[in-house]
Amino acid sequence: MRWLRELDDRRLSPYTGWTRDHWVALADRLLLSARRYASPLHARISFPGEPGGYGPDVDALEGFARTFLAAGFRVAGDGGHDPHGYMEWYAHGLAAGTDPDSPERWVRLEEHDQAKVEAASIALVLHLTRPWLWDRLDEGVRERVIDYLTPAVGATYPPINWVWFQIVVEEFLASVGGPYSRQDIEAGLALTDGFVRKEGWCSDGERRGYDHYVGWALHFYPLLWTEMAAGDPAADIRRVDYLSRFERYLHDAVHLVGANGSPLVQGRSLAYRFAAAAQFWAGARAGVATPAPGLLRRAASGIARHFAEHGSPDDDGVLTLGWHGPWRPIAQSYSGTGSPYWAAKGLYGLTLPADHPVWTSVEEPLPVEREDFQLVIRSPGWLVSGTRADGIVRVVNHGTDHATPGDHRTDSPLYARLGYSSATSPILAGPHVDDPLDQSVTLLGADGRPSHRTGFDTLLVDRLPTGTAVGASRWQAHWVNPEPDTADHGYGRSGAVVLGPWITVLSALRGTWEVRLVRVSPPCAAPLRLGGWPVPAAPSSHVISRIIPGPGLDLSDVTPAENATPLSAWTLVPWCGTSATAEPVRWYEARIHLGSDTPSAPPEVSWANASARLTWADGVEDTLNPMALPA
Repeated sequence: MRWLRELDDRRLSPYTGWTRDHWVALADRLLLSARRYASPLHARISFPGEPGGYGPDVDALEGFARTFLAAGFRVAGDGGHDPHGYMEWYAHGLAAGTDPDSPERWVRLEEHDQAKVEAASIALVLHLTRPWLWDRLDEGVRERVIDYLTPAVGATYPPINWVWFQIVVEEFLASVGGPYSRQDIEAGLALTDGFVRKEGWCSDGERRGYDHYVGWALHFYPLLWTEMAAGDPAADIRRVDYLSRFERYLHDAVHLVGANGSPLVQGRSLAYRFAAAAQFWAGARAGVATPAPGLLRRAASGIARHFAEHGSPDDDGVLTLGWHGPWRPIAQSYSGTGSPYWAAKGLYGLTLPADHPVWTSVEEPLPVEREDFQLVIRSPGWLVSGTRADGIVRVVNHGTDHATPGDHRTDSPLYARLGYSSATSPILAGPHVDDPLDQSVTLLGADGRPSHRTGFDTLLVDRLPTGTAVGASRWQAHWVNPEPDTADHGYGRSGAVVLGPWITVLSALRGTWEVRLVRVSPPCAAPLRLGGWPVPAAPSSHVISRIIPGPGLDLSDVTPAENATPLSAWTLVPWCGTSATAEPVRWYEARIHLGSDTPSAPPEVSWANASARLTWADGVEDTLNPMALPA
């Protein structure tokens, strides 16, 4: 980080110190370091490490295409100024990679689906840098690039964010006189309209897929496409709607960044790290009226600075599979050594010139740096609390599981847990991946295995007049014997299922505390367990997790987990539960805390007439009537 700290400007950027010069330096470090791992003709960049699940040829293509993003953003924003010769360097790679007779030829779109993803990055950069790269390529190379991209036309793409890859590639082909299908584009656009949810949010497909792809894909590509298709009445009309939804979404997104710059450790593809900054740069490039440019840069720079300060890139300038440093369990089955370089999307701000307001405005504080807040985000079913004293953003989850209601899979730890935050990671390795412990409510089977909640029904997501956020969900507890060797794309795993009783959970979130009320329906013949926040056990961590059991929860303990998250060697998970069979119908209660090492007083809970009265440390009182939840 020393190479970046020397550039700090605390006048322009009082919160991060980062300016455009820092982003240029980060891009150059990534790009110049990548050259060491390039093939002689530059078409393949094979970073060190164990090959990914798709093999070294795909890894090498990803290495080229994803670093190409960084090079393109770097040159486009400087009006073609290219002191390191990036365009010439990548032009050699384009020539070799698209040559079917070259020993460095790329995997083609019709040979492997992952090439469809990388083709979109190549098309995106060729569009942004057209005067300095495409227009200077030999005619034969241009023809080969078109030939390489053409299999996208009429091809089948998964009905998720991948549809945008086809749209972007075909729009580029149309712009350079290549083959394309207007029907493909229109069908893809119609499909993506079905991803739209309330208040600016999108789901990645028909499942409840709410994660970082909402920002770095499902909002990023629509606005990029409208730029590519500018002048087309259909694109110009859509841009108005896209921009309106995106602006609304960004108001939520800035609330989800911790004061330390960490985005939520939630959702798949976390190895892309500061790609999470792309959404804020896309807002600036699109010219959203709010959030303000200084706030957008604060969020984006905070994210990149967070990773740079924690060893990403590493001392060799390489992005490894991990979160901070290398940590292989964070990878999905599609992740390879070149995959982390989708982080280059976070450099999208470099497409904006140095005199753009996003670079010249003084940084503004994040919401969590201004004041404590409770926020309700209805589409993903999230209750959000940010606390200024510790800078932590925490989410209580009653709407996201990467599944559909009634689905009986295992819980994906990246989606189906009851809580996520900017200071913790769910348990992602070890025995509790398929046996939920952290941020869970489970019944323990005869063999001691906990049940799962995937497929739950969302009952309530709201904000009380006092500002307290409340949410509820209900699910049929189920035990799964997962099928072996199931590909991990962030979904839970399927297998033989045993169904159990129904569980209802009602949460009230205010400040650092959640009051969690739990009821099990009859018949029930299993003990109940409630898991709290998983926190790093590192000496440098000042994050505290507590769970205070209410009446009837006669067990409590803290379970250590080794190498279970990317944040520390050991993770501590507090939990409480019943030693005997849970009593059906009654409401159990627990008070759950995540915050600094100087926690506020826990809320008090009293019951009268089947309603719970909550008295918070700030004197606010709330009444919860769990019997009024939808049947």
